[in-house]
Amino acid sequence: MLKQFLLFSQPYTLNKQMDYQFKDIEQKWQQFWADNKTFKAENTTSKPKYYVLDMFPYPSGAGLHVGHPLGYIASDIFARYKRLKGFNVLHPMGYDSFGLPAEQYAIQTGQHPSVTTEANIATYRRQLDQIGFSFDWDREVRTSSPDYYKWTQWIFMQLFNSWYNKDADKAESIAKLVEHFESKGSAGINAVSDEEVLSFTADGWKAFNLQEQQAELLKYRLTYLRESTVNWCAALGTVLANDEVKDGFSERGGYPVEQKKMMQWSMRITAYAQRLLEGLDTIDWPEPLKEMQRNWIGKSVGASVRFPLDKTTHLSQLTTNYIEVFTTRVDTIFGVSFLVIAPEHELVAELTTPGQKADIDAYITQTKKKSELDRMADTKTVSGAFTGSYVTNPLNGAQIPVWIADYVLAGYGTGAVMAVPSGDQRDYLFAKHFNLPIIPIIDIQNIETEADPTKEGTYINSDFINGLGYKEATAAVVTKLEELGLGKAKVNFRMRDAIFGRQRYWGEPVPVYFKGGLPYLIEEEHLPLLLPEIDKYLPTESGEPPLGRATGWKHPEGEYELSTMPGWAGSSWYWYRYMDAHNDKEFASREAIEYWKDVDLYIGGSEHATGHLLYSRFWNKFLKDIGKVVEEEPFKKLINQGMIQGRSNFVFRLVKTGKFISYNKLKKLLAYGGLLADSNNDQDNAKAFAGLGLEYYPGIIDLWKENSTPTDTGVKTTLQYQSTHVDVNIVENDTLDLAKFKKSRPEYASAEYILEDDGKYICSWEVEKMSKSKFNVVNPDDLIARYGADTLRMYEMFLGPLEQSKPWNTNGIEGVFKFLRKFWKLFHDADFNFNVSNEAPTKAELKSLHKIIQKVEQDIERFSFNTSVSSFMIAVNELTDLKCNKRAILQDLVITLAPYAPHISEELWTLLGNPAGSISTAAYPKFNPAYLVEDEFSYPVSFNGKMKTNVSLSLTMEAADIEAAILANADVQKYLDGKTPKKVIVVKGRIVNIVI
Repeated sequence: MLKQFLLFSQPYTLNKQMDYQFKDIEQKWQQFWADNKTFKAENTTSKPKYYVLDMFPYPSGAGLHVGHPLGYIASDIFARYKRLKGFNVLHPMGYDSFGLPAEQYAIQTGQHPSVTTEANIATYRRQLDQIGFSFDWDREVRTSSPDYYKWTQWIFMQLFNSWYNKDADKAESIAKLVEHFESKGSAGINAVSDEEVLSFTADGWKAFNLQEQQAELLKYRLTYLRESTVNWCAALGTVLANDEVKDGFSERGGYPVEQKKMMQWSMRITAYAQRLLEGLDTIDWPEPLKEMQRNWIGKSVGASVRFPLDKTTHLSQLTTNYIEVFTTRVDTIFGVSFLVIAPEHELVAELTTPGQKADIDAYITQTKKKSELDRMADTKTVSGAFTGSYVTNPLNGAQIPVWIADYVLAGYGTGAVMAVPSGDQRDYLFAKHFNLPIIPIIDIQNIETEADPTKEGTYINSDFINGLGYKEATAAVVTKLEELGLGKAKVNFRMRDAIFGRQRYWGEPVPVYFKGGLPYLIEEEHLPLLLPEIDKYLPTESGEPPLGRATGWKHPEGEYELSTMPGWAGSSWYWYRYMDAHNDKEFASREAIEYWKDVDLYIGGSEHATGHLLYSRFWNKFLKDIGKVVEEEPFKKLINQGMIQGRSNFVFRLVKTGKFISYNKLKKLLAYGGLLADSNNDQDNAKAFAGLGLEYYPGIIDLWKENSTPTDTGVKTTLQYQSTHVDVNIVENDTLDLAKFKKSRPEYASAEYILEDDGKYICSWEVEKMSKSKFNVVNPDDLIARYGADTLRMYEMFLGPLEQSKPWNTNGIEGVFKFLRKFWKLFHDADFNFNVSNEAPTKAELKSLHKIIQKVEQDIERFSFNTSVSSFMIAVNELTDLKCNKRAILQDLVITLAPYAPHISEELWTLLGNPAGSISTAAYPKFNPAYLVEDEFSYPVSFNGKMKTNVSLSLTMEAADIEAAILANADVQKYLDGKTPKKVIVVKGRIVNIVI
């Protein structure tokens, strides 16, 4: 592959009069596609359907860099290929257009986020169009458009009006729950709900007033209000998701984040935990990503245990009688020597004795500075504080102290854990640090230096389970706890209900108003609830979200919700809107949904594993439960494209003199310093350099003396220099454009430069993340202007396997550009006149064609796009060598290349006499294996042992016939020059040697 690529990789200078006028060709066909809606998908057709989808982008102000289109190009190749295979392809694009950056810009400038978003979308659309994507733009969606978020609000309303029936294992209408309450009370209800639900009879339910009924129903609704511990970022004025917080700071902007309790909307994604787990076995997704979701959901089988509070001291006024924990090792209950609750646990204030209050308050303040992810990840730091209170072991009555520690999270399980130092390493370290008891509970445990979580052996120090094994002991403990009413077997999930709100302006308004402190839905006919105009995009002076600034924005019966929906709301159902994008009666018609069903191929980043991809599956399952969609899973196949990394360049400046020094010169200068050469003799120093494989240059001694400084000891000298990122767009093949560099900053214009002997300044390079701060962002606009979109598309695929990360290197793009130019030449004569023959193709030509037909089909079907590009290069080289200009060959070759390089293919297709635009619906060439059968061999013909020519002959010919055919060949006759061979040596299927 590399050899083939190098054939096209020599430097090339663009010529205005060149044959392949890519700019004109690409603009022409992009306009044609737009005018003729070439890629419009139909919702009713006899063709089989295929739905190809990219994760839609947030339109940032910076626009696209070359890393962004990687997945889009791959999906476009596949979509175009599927059309050639006879499918009705839906390949849409839109924008996830609610987001923090536009709002931050609004805060800074006062410009409405919609204005910023609209400008950013215009930039994205221009860039996407010029890359030649086959999107059906008639179906474009924008999550910030009222005609879109009307349906996001509608889905929220359906969730609010639903509860999860465990017996039916699905969501049902809240009206059905009310019917049950009215006829039977709460008896027989098996629901996913809050822990503290009331028990009542049918008469009891009817005796409740409306407020009391609504308050109870809120405990069952799939979207509900509750006090939650959240990641609060004061600088951004909003709650952040866990994946938006890094090391206690916001990922966007780097602002401090603290843990805070707030009343928040949440969604009961936990109701779907088991179905989310089971569904992973039915979809074709990368296994690492599925494992990430499994771990995030975190199913655990264990027991719930209640530890009674010891009220013998100050705890007589407590609001509860016990602390409940969930454990997967209930068999170790006799090894519990302390209980740990989360610093945010609701009982902390009640449990804290006066003597411990200062320690507890200080610890809580310290914990607020850490995100939950930081707390979970930090397994080495041991910290905590004693509340002063105790519980008792429910099985033996032992007194157990209650501590708080940040390794316990309020939102996971019950926010409390029973600590068994002999069996858990974190508990062991905690016990050692605070001098708490470590009780051995299994006869073979070795706990002198660390915890031993073994399940082998038999139990000791464990009352009625002494002498039992793990399974028998576990069953016995659970049975005893159930008899005492202090515990039961339970399945727990690590995943928590999803917080559904943020205290910002630029998001979907929640279609809710409050009356008597309780939420009520607005009337459905009043959707969409529009964002109101406000004077500025900051919280109010009293700390309310920005929507609190709106004047006259009020429901007739109460105040609207002032939070907006989170960033993931609009992206949790958008693939359905593409199916029927202009429907104003429903989010998509039943007919459209039954035809398209689900997404066949979804391409996007793995960073969305526990965010968008999980929430989308949750909403999809809910919509299926209420009969609005037909598939349990939204995305059949998922591919995570790798990241295109930046290739950064650096310039170097000598600290002492301020001179910029070229990289190769610097390496030699450092090598000189490393040799510590005392000699001023150039010849001696040249020998020393040669030993290091370096070329010595005169003047290096003076350069060292001029720029080096003595070390602290004064014995040696050292060279100090600074490396600085330089804009990669003014560097080509690591050679700096000095004129442009000098213009970039005033101080650079007057600086001195130490250049290579040929007058160039060479930069060093390093692979890093592509970002503006590293000056390594490459704008696709620049590359398209210079090489064309087809070149960019093929080069991005050529860089390597789609799923792998790889560094960007503009240096190699000319090879692909020269390939396309060579492809163009197959159809033209030496003067670039279109010249295609109707002659019958040769076997060699058919072989080359069918090799590439087969290869491309196989590669695309397995998403191995990079290997197809090198195969195209081989095919074009072979056909060039064969001087092939046969229509029968070139027409099929154009179709085969069309998914990768659509513009040049469209142009050549019409030059071949086909209707404009019809290549998109042409049939992919049928591979014929007969053409790959080897029935000829190209014999190398040597004269006195020196190979001079090749002659192709049938492999069925015998030696005598081969000799005769060789001697009759015109080229062989020319080399013989009238001489009679002394001997002809024929090795069948190998070689012919003529002795003269």
